[in-house]
Amino acid sequence: MSDGEFYYGLGRRKTSSAQVRLYPVGEGSVVVNGKPMEEYFTRRRDRDAVLGPLNAAGLGGYSVTIVVIGGGVTGQSGAAMQGIARALVKANPELRGVLRRGGYLTRDPREKERKKPGLKRARKAPQYTKR
Repeated sequence: MSDGEFYYGLGRRKTSSAQVRLYPVGEGSVVVNGKPMEEYFTRRRDRDAVLGPLNAAGLGGYSVTIVVIGGGVTGQSGAAMQGIARALVKANPELRGVLRRGGYLTRDPREKERKKPGLKRARKAPQYTKR
């Protein structure tokens, strides 16, 4: 594999979508939307989620660039996590079992429920008054 090549992975969570490029020759840096990961994801929980697949696989020598759009911070970190996991499987298919057991390859199906007519939100009904 020459210097400019990478492994690609697409991750999604809620309304967020993350396009991940995994470069095998690198110093272990993670760049999200042109910023260092620590600057983009300020909460430790989100940074741990993004690095989860790399830690589960026991790898650290990859440089990662992530382009993430849509949704909020937590959804974006979840999408980035899945994208990294999918790129790792392309790089090394033997990691599939480890990442599957860790839950990194499974798409989280939970979405925001739509608002229903006659209700205030998806399930909240107006207050009932007897008289």
